[in-house]
Amino acid sequence: MTVQANARAGAGDFSVPRHHQLIVSLFGLYARQHGGALQVATIIALMHDVGVESAGTRSSISRLKKRGIIESVQVRGRNGYSLSEAVLTTFAEGDERIFHPRRATAQDRWLLATFTVPETQRNIRHKIRSSLVRMGFGSVVPGLWIAPEHAKDAALAYFDRHGLADYFEFFLAEHIGGAQIRKNLDSWWDLSSLDRLYSEFLDENQGRLESWRLRLEAGESPEIDAKAFADHLVLLTQWRRLPYSDPGLPADLLPEGWNALKAEELFRDLHTLLAPLAARHAQRIIGSDS
Repeated sequence: MTVQANARAGAGDFSVPRHHQLIVSLFGLYARQHGGALQVATIIALMHDVGVESAGTRSSISRLKKRGIIESVQVRGRNGYSLSEAVLTTFAEGDERIFHPRRATAQDRWLLATFTVPETQRNIRHKIRSSLVRMGFGSVVPGLWIAPEHAKDAALAYFDRHGLADYFEFFLAEHIGGAQIRKNLDSWWDLSSLDRLYSEFLDENQGRLESWRLRLEAGESPEIDAKAFADHLVLLTQWRRLPYSDPGLPADLLPEGWNALKAEELFRDLHTLLAPLAARHAQRIIGSDS
């Protein structure tokens, strides 16, 4: 799926993420601190704080289990779910990208990737292309992909781990002249669609930051942790797909007024403010089910 397709699929859903997306965020934030597993009752209780009824939570849990993201386990003698081993690795890699997105400089080199897949293995070709897009690569011409150098370690590790490295050749290169690279970047990546996603994130969350600052200045209330938990879980679910669509191109090569830079700052500010309150509420609920 291209960035443009991602933009169309995500248009208008920033304020109401899907239930299964919220559950994935819930596991990513809190399950790993408890051996990667949560009791069913805990998941239902925490999702209820976000306004999701029990039936919707159970349906989404079933969908995630079928996809292999979670698996049934016993948690302190009760029914629960844990993250699958493969997903735990993906989550560990995702932490850096979500919470500390990297942005190249104009002096950095470029990572070039080319791959060859036999015609009889079209399904592998599709998997490779989807993975390249997800890691922030842009398509220069058919068969040649490009990303900032900082994508190198994650890309090499991913394709090696999934048994796809033998299809690839990777190169590091410098841009030493030619056509205007700024114009070419917009053809290799769909920057306009990506910028709209960042604009939607800003529209949805700019007022939330000021609202929370005023709320905390007025003093804590008994329900403030639960409210912070709900807002933080939605915030992270809205945000976490954006760094995967963003290749982290040099700021001075991006269009003027590029929304990603403001969105990154807004996410950091909200995350810093809400995360401690949200974690306190989540740990209280998780502990009450022990």
